[in-house]
Amino acid sequence: MISRILSRRSIVGLLALSVLLLTVGFAIAEPLPFPSLNIGVGTATKPNDIAVTIQIFILMTVMSLAPGLLIMTTSFTRISVVLSFLRTAMGTQAAPSNQVILSLSMFLTFFIMTPVWEQINKDAYQPWKAQKISQEQAMERAVRPVRVFMLSQTREKDLALFVSLSKLQRPNNAEDIPTLTVIPAFMISELRTAFQIGFLIYIPFIVVDMVVASVLMSMGMMMLPPVMISLPFKILLFVLVDGWGLVISSLVKSFG
Repeated sequence: MISRILSRRSIVGLLALSVLLLTVGFAIAEPLPFPSLNIGVGTATKPNDIAVTIQIFILMTVMSLAPGLLIMTTSFTRISVVLSFLRTAMGTQAAPSNQVILSLSMFLTFFIMTPVWEQINKDAYQPWKAQKISQEQAMERAVRPVRVFMLSQTREKDLALFVSLSKLQRPNNAEDIPTLTVIPAFMISELRTAFQIGFLIYIPFIVVDMVVASVLMSMGMMMLPPVMISLPFKILLFVLVDGWGLVISSLVKSFG
């Protein structure tokens, strides 16, 4: 009993001594310097200062609109819609999750759009980085490959619709159509193509649902939901035919 009391007292004494040493050390030691950050608004004295400020604001605006640009001008829309149709047709509710679908759509978009971005890097960014062309010329060269990609995937009917809605004169060729007119036409065409692919994906799963429902009705199992029985068969069918490989390869080839 006495040894336990002594051991407790010794522990308390060591803790008190440690606290005392730390206090003395902090009192003796010099204060640590902390960096300070000052942000102020000054007065522009040169036109170049105003131009740089406007460019910074424009750059921040473009960066904030980057997700929208990724959706509007790339293959992301078609891929994400088709994968959503696939999940709904299988009836797996939240498997794969939205994060998985969006991530897969994003990386497939990077895979499909790599040739376009490489051409932008070669024709626009590298010459501008080497100061061989101006910023305006770089922007014009960067838009061209994206326009070629969008026009190759846009139906003439959708393009004519937005040309008429914009009340523009009849263009002689695709170069005369503004980019702001091409983008919505491209998105409408992408949605139409995605719904067509989604319809084709639905057909085999609907057949499985109808077969299972007919079998259950013939067996007199009216109270058993057909979805509980058809879901394992749909998953098995999808795995046996290598469904992910077929869907992804068809999506990538549809942009060829």
